[in-house]
Amino acid sequence: MHFRWDWLCLGVLIISSVTAGMEDEENLDADVEVENFDKQSQEADIDRDKSSIEVVYQTPKPTGEVYFTETFDEGMSRWVLSVTLKEDMDDNVAKYDGRWEVEELKENTVPGDKGLVLKSVAKYHAISAMLTKAFVFDDKPLVVQYEVNFQKGIDCGGAYIKLLSSSNDLNLEYFFDKTPYTIMFGPDKCGEDYKLHFIFRHKNPKTGEYDEKHAERPDVDLKKFYLDKKTHLYTLVLKPDDTFEILIDQTVVSKGSLLENMIPPVNPSKEVDDPTDQKPDDWDERPKIPDPNAVKPDDWDEDEPAKIEDPDAVKPEGWLDDEPQYVPDPNAKKPKDWDEEMDGEWEAPQIPNPKCETAPGCGEWVRPMKNNPKYKGKWRAPMIDNPNYQGIWSPRKIPNPDYFEDLHPFKMTPVSAIGLELWSMTSDIYFDNFIICSEKEVADRWAADSWGLKKLVASANEPGMFSQLMAAAEEHPWLWVLYIFTLALPVGLTVLFCWPGKKADEYIDFKKTDVSKQMTKGELKEETEEFEDDELEEEKENEDTGEDEDEAEYGEDIYDDEEENEIPHEEENQVPDGSQESDRLNKSDSEDEKKEADEGMGDPPLKSVRKRRVRKD
Repeated sequence: MHFRWDWLCLGVLIISSVTAGMEDEENLDADVEVENFDKQSQEADIDRDKSSIEVVYQTPKPTGEVYFTETFDEGMSRWVLSVTLKEDMDDNVAKYDGRWEVEELKENTVPGDKGLVLKSVAKYHAISAMLTKAFVFDDKPLVVQYEVNFQKGIDCGGAYIKLLSSSNDLNLEYFFDKTPYTIMFGPDKCGEDYKLHFIFRHKNPKTGEYDEKHAERPDVDLKKFYLDKKTHLYTLVLKPDDTFEILIDQTVVSKGSLLENMIPPVNPSKEVDDPTDQKPDDWDERPKIPDPNAVKPDDWDEDEPAKIEDPDAVKPEGWLDDEPQYVPDPNAKKPKDWDEEMDGEWEAPQIPNPKCETAPGCGEWVRPMKNNPKYKGKWRAPMIDNPNYQGIWSPRKIPNPDYFEDLHPFKMTPVSAIGLELWSMTSDIYFDNFIICSEKEVADRWAADSWGLKKLVASANEPGMFSQLMAAAEEHPWLWVLYIFTLALPVGLTVLFCWPGKKADEYIDFKKTDVSKQMTKGELKEETEEFEDDELEEEKENEDTGEDEDEAEYGEDIYDDEEENEIPHEEENQVPDGSQESDRLNKSDSEDEKKEADEGMGDPPLKSVRKRRVRKD
């Protein structure tokens, strides 16, 4: 039994270790790893107790065909600041005078890696750059990718980009909110509304006008990407088959079809409500009506109040009828600047009457109210199905005069520039590593050489497991209960199953002490003589019964069983007197004493067994 408890204890410890290992693996797998630097990121997770990690940064180089790349490592010389004003606003407010700087990250810095930083608060910012070559929506996918870090969190503001539509009169110095764009993509937040925009401007083939089409909101919680002060990678993939994918940190957070998952839909409905159709005056939309044949019962009294005074209530003893509930504060003093002509007569503020604290109540006692058993309320006729019900009226449908069908909305207006036109109540928004290309693999390799290093450094600088648990408990105090339970459970199981049993040890000690008894030669001689006398008496008693042979066989069986199960103490209990009969008697006596300790039998049974054994010998 003790052996089994040891194995159970070992099993509990092994299960606890395996569970802890599985949790660590899940925490490591929860982070989205980039394809080309998975191994480095896992090594960084293992060494999280280190305060920093050394990385060698090199400006990333694109590995395929690209339409635009920007790392800001050489500054922002190719970017143009807007000098225009917003429309329909006061000139002092409408200026795009927000400041931009090229800086390294404030935390988890990668030496040599710089980005574009929005520096001003509550100002309009506008900056843009021309693409290396215009992108035409034909038979190649469009991949747009860049990094954002809200270094101070974000209260209200955006970090989205605009891909500006190609046109002959495009002037980046006059880039503002009304400048035509083809796609707007990126994070935006105000209050508790966390958004990830994907908007494209669709051209109506019938009228030539442009309408904004918004992608449906992602189903994931975006809050952590705005508040964790980490650099996140935003990717938009548009495919010629009119589908799209939106990724954060190379994980898909939203995907769909340009034909089915945009609001409002790209293609209008074929039929619309007739604006000239009107609901008839006699149209009855009521599914239920009061029963016209119902009559109010004679005993229905509508004048009974809902509450009445409780006639059985009794004023509590000690109620202070003459004491008010509130009294002027005796410690209050009139302010020195109090002007009675301007402010009126000064009165001390009221405070609860201290005499009422020990009494059941103060002031005039009023009987409490209770529900009126006779109250029924205003009588109303029961409702029945309306026999004249005609359903909910809706106008008739007519063909939509503005209907069109665009089967390939991917073929948008070409883009030739990229711009950031933003307003924010939070400064130090960091942008870096823009790329526009046609192959997702090119964007992934670009991210591995840029965003991958930032993620590696951030992972190495994260606090250890214990610090994270303490920080989480400070935010959510209820986690302390979970921590204590988690620690107490294995300790309690270990104590329960692995603590040595007291009774078992005492029992074993008792058996060992009892079995180890020695017999002197004199005691053995006296015992032998007593056994011989008992044998003679028993033979006389059993002469007529014929049981001598059966008892001898029974004693022989017991002797054989005892020999098989006996603890080897025979050599210790032998008395070296040279007599063969004395040896056998000593051996038999030792075996019988052991059986007495094991089975708890009394003297008469033991004596019988000994007599049988002496007779057989």
